[in-house]
Amino acid sequence: MSAIRKPKTLRPVRPNAGVRAAYHGRLDRLLEEMHRSVTHWVRAAYRAKTPEIVKLAEDASPARTLDEVVSSLIRRWQKRYDEAADNLGRWFAQTSAKRSDTTLKGILKRGGFSVEFKMSRPMNDAYQAVIGENVGLIKSIPQRYLADVQGHVMRSVQAGRDLGYLTDAIEASYGVARRRAAFIARDQNQKATAVLTRVRYQEIGIQSARWLHSAGGKTPRPSHVKAGRDKVVYAIADGWFDPDAKKNIWPGELPNCRCTAIPVLPTLTQSEAR
Repeated sequence: MSAIRKPKTLRPVRPNAGVRAAYHGRLDRLLEEMHRSVTHWVRAAYRAKTPEIVKLAEDASPARTLDEVVSSLIRRWQKRYDEAADNLGRWFAQTSAKRSDTTLKGILKRGGFSVEFKMSRPMNDAYQAVIGENVGLIKSIPQRYLADVQGHVMRSVQAGRDLGYLTDAIEASYGVARRRAAFIARDQNQKATAVLTRVRYQEIGIQSARWLHSAGGKTPRPSHVKAGRDKVVYAIADGWFDPDAKKNIWPGELPNCRCTAIPVLPTLTQSEAR
């Protein structure tokens, strides 16, 4: 009887910190440019209308004027983001694919395997999905920020509040938007690496992976901690059934999940290995 050899594993492909930092930097610079523009024009319009705002009970025209200013800013910056999102989303997908392929090739080479990756149909499908998701997320940044600014302006006018109060409120919304941009960069870097690498594993015949918990984050998911501790092995094509999420998932799929997959090479018997 042929003895079964112990399954061999390879190092996991982890998200590239440089890609995340570069992506975050581009998101942050575009957001800062929008915030500076919005703050400048809203402050200028509000300052010009301050005397009328004090007498708002007698004349509602300041609210209409400021709403027109904010609406103009919304149109301008939403258009700017619509144009930037396609380019930035494509750049991120291309960079992520290149880095994950390069890293995986290096890992395989150290394991005694030599491969050349091409843009296959499954890989292109995954690549396009990464672009689409990132374009949508990039466009959501100005939508949320500008909606908040519009609300702050209208409430400030209606309550007769001063410019300092409005400026602080807009600055707070900017802080929220910056945190969201940082989350998008971190989370998408994790997701893109995971999905693109998963396709490559299947293309070269790796069908199973072992769950590796990141041991990071302030509030780790208990089910993911247990899966890592138990060294759960799952089919790459299907994912692992997460009892807490109540569905099959892959490492890095859920928001803020930093887990990764350890590829398990196909098991050979001793006679097959000869």
